[in-house]
Amino acid sequence: MRFLHTSITVRDLDVSLRFYTEQLGLVADGRRAIPENHAEIAFVRDPESGARIELTFWEGKGAVEPGEQLDHLAFEVADLDAFLARARARGVRVAREPYRLAGGSGRLAFILDPDDVWIELIEHPPVRS
Repeated sequence: MRFLHTSITVRDLDVSLRFYTEQLGLVADGRRAIPENHAEIAFVRDPESGARIELTFWEGKGAVEPGEQLDHLAFEVADLDAFLARARARGVRVAREPYRLAGGSGRLAFILDPDDVWIELIEHPPVRS
């Protein structure tokens, strides 16, 4: 398993992108709409460490209350089904079963930590040589 990013909910994607790039020196690393989730996301990356933050704007969401900013943590797993089987056997709660986003190549699922923080599991397709 490999840590990929932390996702935070933002009130204004453009304002947040400017803050993270202009004030903190992170590098914009992609932006796209996710119509099926009624959201738009953008990634920013630390050029030194490679660590990434996913900025998530939820369409139609009103005010973001204190404590709601953390959206999820994301990890890449080699075999999503095997990982979920082991997690279930250990009593881990699955919040969302495996699925694919339109236009995406990998599969996603979400589990919950003991405090109900969502953890995204991403299985990318094997690289063909």
